[in-house]
Amino acid sequence: MSARIGVITFPGSLDDSDAARAVTAGGADAVRLWHADTDLQGVDAVVLPGGFSYGDYLRCGAIARFAPMMGAVIDAARDGLPVLGICNGFQILCESGLLPGALIRNNHLHFICRDQKVRIAADDTAWTADFAAGQEIVIPVKNGEGGYVADERTLDMLQAENRIVARYVGNPNGSLRDIAGITNESRTVVGIMPHPEHAIDPLTGPTADGLVFFTSIVTTLAARVGA
Repeated sequence: MSARIGVITFPGSLDDSDAARAVTAGGADAVRLWHADTDLQGVDAVVLPGGFSYGDYLRCGAIARFAPMMGAVIDAARDGLPVLGICNGFQILCESGLLPGALIRNNHLHFICRDQKVRIAADDTAWTADFAAGQEIVIPVKNGEGGYVADERTLDMLQAENRIVARYVGNPNGSLRDIAGITNESRTVVGIMPHPEHAIDPLTGPTADGLVFFTSIVTTLAARVGA
Protein backbone atom coordinates (compact mmCIF):
# COMPACT_ATOMS: atom_id res chain seq x y z
CA MET A 1 0.00 0.00 0.00
CA SER A 2 1.33 3.44 -0.94
CA ALA A 3 2.09 6.01 1.71
CA ARG A 4 -0.58 8.69 2.02
CA ILE A 5 0.73 12.24 2.29
CA GLY A 6 -1.59 15.15 3.01
CA VAL A 7 -1.23 18.52 1.30
CA ILE A 8 -3.05 21.37 3.04
CA THR A 9 -4.70 24.18 1.12
CA PHE A 10 -5.00 27.53 2.93
CA PRO A 11 -6.65 30.67 1.56
CA GLY A 12 -3.83 32.07 -0.59
CA SER A 13 -1.94 28.81 -1.11
CA LEU A 14 -0.37 28.87 -4.57
CA ASP A 15 1.71 25.73 -4.71
CA ASP A 16 -0.60 23.11 -3.23
CA SER A 17 -1.28 21.46 -6.59
CA ASP A 18 2.45 21.44 -7.37
CA ALA A 19 3.14 19.84 -4.00
CA ALA A 20 0.47 17.19 -4.58
CA ARG A 21 2.00 16.44 -7.99
CA ALA A 22 5.43 16.10 -6.39
CA VAL A 23 4.05 13.73 -3.74
CA THR A 24 2.62 11.52 -6.50
CA ALA A 25 5.84 11.66 -8.51
CA GLY A 26 7.73 10.60 -5.39
CA GLY A 27 5.70 7.41 -5.12
CA ALA A 28 3.01 8.29 -2.57
CA ASP A 29 -0.69 9.06 -2.73
CA ALA A 30 -1.52 12.76 -2.33
CA VAL A 31 -4.46 13.51 -0.02
CA ARG A 32 -5.87 17.02 -0.29
CA LEU A 33 -6.63 18.59 3.10
CA TRP A 34 -8.61 21.77 3.73
CA HIS A 35 -7.51 24.42 6.24
CA ALA A 36 -10.92 24.66 7.90
CA ASP A 37 -11.19 20.92 8.63
CA THR A 38 -9.62 19.06 11.53
CA ASP A 39 -9.50 15.51 10.17
CA LEU A 40 -6.07 14.46 8.93
CA GLN A 41 -7.70 11.45 7.25
CA GLY A 42 -5.10 9.07 8.60
CA VAL A 43 -2.26 10.43 6.46
CA ASP A 44 1.30 9.28 7.08
CA ALA A 45 2.87 12.73 6.58
CA VAL A 46 1.84 16.29 5.72
CA VAL A 47 3.11 19.01 3.39
CA LEU A 48 2.44 22.69 4.07
CA PRO A 49 2.78 24.32 0.63
CA GLY A 50 4.08 27.66 -0.51
CA GLY A 51 1.99 30.72 -1.26
CA PHE A 52 0.58 33.64 0.65
CA SER A 53 -1.72 32.14 3.27
CA TYR A 54 -4.33 34.67 4.34
CA GLY A 55 -2.62 37.21 2.10
CA ASP A 56 0.43 37.35 4.41
CA TYR A 57 -1.48 39.85 6.54
CA LEU A 58 -0.05 40.45 10.05
CA ARG A 59 3.04 38.27 9.48
CA CYS A 60 3.65 35.51 6.96
CA GLY A 61 2.10 32.34 8.35
CA ALA A 62 0.86 33.99 11.55
CA ILE A 63 -2.84 33.61 10.76
CA ALA A 64 -2.53 30.18 9.12
CA ARG A 65 -0.98 28.92 12.34
CA PHE A 66 -4.46 29.23 13.91
CA ALA A 67 -6.32 27.36 11.15
CA PRO A 68 -8.29 24.38 12.51
CA MET A 69 -6.24 21.92 10.45
CA MET A 70 -3.02 23.28 11.94
CA GLY A 71 -4.22 22.38 15.41
CA ALA A 72 -4.42 18.76 14.27
CA VAL A 73 -1.04 19.01 12.52
CA ILE A 74 0.70 20.49 15.56
CA ASP A 75 -0.60 17.73 17.84
CA ALA A 76 0.28 15.00 15.35
CA ALA A 77 3.73 16.45 14.64
CA ARG A 78 4.53 16.44 18.33
CA ASP A 79 3.63 12.73 18.28
CA GLY A 80 6.01 12.07 15.38
CA LEU A 81 4.04 12.80 12.20
CA PRO A 82 6.50 13.94 9.52
CA VAL A 83 5.77 17.45 8.22
CA LEU A 84 7.42 19.39 5.40
CA GLY A 85 6.86 23.14 5.23
CA ILE A 86 7.87 24.79 1.95
CA CYS A 87 8.37 28.59 1.82
CA ASN A 88 5.12 29.88 3.35
CA GLY A 89 4.84 26.46 4.96
CA PHE A 90 8.24 27.03 6.61
CA GLN A 91 6.93 30.34 7.92
CA ILE A 92 3.84 28.58 9.31
CA LEU A 93 6.01 25.98 11.06
CA CYS A 94 8.00 28.73 12.78
CA GLU A 95 4.84 30.62 13.76
CA SER A 96 3.43 27.33 15.13
CA GLY A 97 6.43 26.72 17.35
CA LEU A 98 7.23 23.45 15.57
CA LEU A 99 10.50 24.99 14.40
CA PRO A 100 12.57 27.73 16.08
CA GLY A 101 13.36 31.14 14.64
CA ALA A 102 11.49 33.25 12.12
CA LEU A 103 11.51 34.33 8.48
CA ILE A 104 11.76 38.06 7.80
CA ARG A 105 11.92 40.47 4.86
CA ASN A 106 14.80 39.79 2.47
CA ASN A 107 17.79 41.98 3.31
CA HIS A 108 17.66 43.67 -0.11
CA LEU A 109 13.90 44.34 0.32
CA HIS A 110 13.03 42.78 -3.04
CA PHE A 111 11.09 39.69 -4.02
CA ILE A 112 13.48 37.18 -5.55
CA CYS A 113 12.71 34.40 -8.03
CA ARG A 114 15.55 32.37 -9.51
CA ASP A 115 17.14 28.93 -9.67
CA GLN A 116 19.19 28.50 -6.52
CA LYS A 117 22.08 26.23 -5.61
CA VAL A 118 21.63 24.64 -2.18
CA ARG A 119 23.92 22.31 -0.22
CA ILE A 120 22.28 19.52 1.79
CA ALA A 121 23.76 19.59 5.26
CA ALA A 122 21.71 16.89 7.02
CA ASP A 123 20.78 13.64 5.29
CA ASP A 124 19.21 11.98 8.32
CA THR A 125 15.81 13.69 8.42
CA ALA A 126 12.52 12.19 7.31
CA TRP A 127 12.60 14.38 4.20
CA THR A 128 16.29 14.13 3.19
CA ALA A 129 17.05 10.43 3.68
CA ASP A 130 17.79 9.85 -0.01
CA PHE A 131 20.32 12.68 -0.22
CA ALA A 132 24.02 12.54 0.66
CA ALA A 133 25.37 15.06 3.15
CA GLY A 134 27.22 17.75 1.25
CA GLN A 135 25.30 17.11 -1.97
CA GLU A 136 24.64 20.27 -3.98
CA ILE A 137 21.31 20.63 -5.74
CA VAL A 138 19.54 23.32 -7.77
CA ILE A 139 15.92 24.18 -7.02
CA PRO A 140 13.91 27.40 -7.47
CA VAL A 141 13.68 30.04 -4.76
CA LYS A 142 10.90 32.64 -4.79
CA ASN A 143 10.28 34.77 -1.73
CA GLY A 144 10.03 38.27 -0.37
CA GLU A 145 10.30 37.31 3.29
CA GLY A 146 12.71 34.40 3.18
CA GLY A 147 15.50 35.57 5.46
CA TYR A 148 15.90 33.08 8.33
CA VAL A 149 16.75 34.65 11.68
CA ALA A 150 17.20 33.44 15.25
CA ASP A 151 19.25 34.47 18.24
CA GLU A 152 22.86 33.34 18.45
CA ARG A 153 22.07 30.68 21.06
CA THR A 154 19.48 29.09 18.77
CA LEU A 155 21.77 29.28 15.74
CA ASP A 156 24.58 27.64 17.71
CA MET A 157 22.18 24.93 18.90
CA LEU A 158 20.96 24.19 15.37
CA GLN A 159 24.53 23.90 14.16
CA ALA A 160 25.73 21.79 17.08
CA GLU A 161 22.80 19.36 16.73
CA ASN A 162 23.15 19.15 12.93
CA ARG A 163 19.64 20.54 12.54
CA ILE A 164 20.52 22.84 9.65
CA VAL A 165 19.11 20.78 6.80
CA ALA A 166 20.30 22.92 3.88
CA ARG A 167 22.42 26.00 3.26
CA TYR A 168 22.40 28.42 0.36
CA VAL A 169 25.39 28.45 -1.95
CA GLY A 170 25.26 32.16 -2.71
CA ASN A 171 22.86 33.62 -0.14
CA PRO A 172 19.84 35.16 -1.93
CA ASN A 173 18.05 36.82 0.99
CA GLY A 174 20.34 37.43 3.95
CA SER A 175 19.43 34.29 5.90
CA LEU A 176 21.73 34.01 8.90
CA ARG A 177 24.47 31.41 8.45
CA ASP A 178 23.15 30.82 4.92
CA ILE A 179 20.30 28.72 6.32
CA ALA A 180 17.85 27.47 3.70
CA GLY A 181 16.17 24.82 5.84
CA ILE A 182 16.10 23.39 9.35
CA THR A 183 14.61 20.44 11.24
CA ASN A 184 13.22 19.75 14.71
CA GLU A 185 14.84 17.63 17.42
CA SER A 186 13.22 14.40 16.24
CA ARG A 187 14.20 15.18 12.62
CA THR A 188 10.65 14.60 11.40
CA VAL A 189 9.60 18.23 10.81
CA VAL A 190 11.51 20.12 8.11
CA GLY A 191 11.12 23.69 6.89
CA ILE A 192 12.72 24.63 3.57
CA MET A 193 12.52 28.05 1.93
CA PRO A 194 13.40 27.11 -1.69
CA HIS A 195 10.80 25.10 -3.62
CA PRO A 196 11.64 21.42 -4.24
CA GLU A 197 8.14 20.80 -5.66
CA HIS A 198 9.05 22.99 -8.64
CA ALA A 199 12.06 20.82 -9.52
CA ILE A 200 10.76 17.29 -9.93
CA ASP A 201 11.14 16.98 -13.70
CA PRO A 202 13.87 18.55 -15.88
CA LEU A 203 11.21 19.25 -18.52
CA THR A 204 9.50 21.77 -16.26
CA GLY A 205 12.12 22.70 -13.67
CA PRO A 206 15.82 23.43 -13.75
CA THR A 207 16.51 19.90 -12.46
CA ALA A 208 14.73 16.95 -10.86
CA ASP A 209 16.71 17.51 -7.64
CA GLY A 210 13.64 18.49 -5.64
CA LEU A 211 12.00 15.12 -6.21
CA VAL A 212 14.42 13.59 -3.72
CA PHE A 213 12.64 15.31 -0.82
CA PHE A 214 9.51 13.39 -1.79
CA THR A 215 11.19 10.04 -2.41
CA SER A 216 12.96 10.50 0.93
CA ILE A 217 9.72 10.57 2.90
CA VAL A 218 8.55 7.43 1.10
CA THR A 219 11.85 5.77 2.06
CA THR A 220 11.45 6.93 5.67
CA LEU A 221 7.87 5.71 5.97
CA ALA A 222 8.75 2.35 4.39
CA ALA A 223 11.55 1.92 6.94
CA ARG A 224 9.09 2.60 9.75
CA VAL A 225 6.77 -0.13 8.46
CA GLY A 226 9.65 -2.58 8.15
CA ALA A 227 11.07 -1.80 11.59
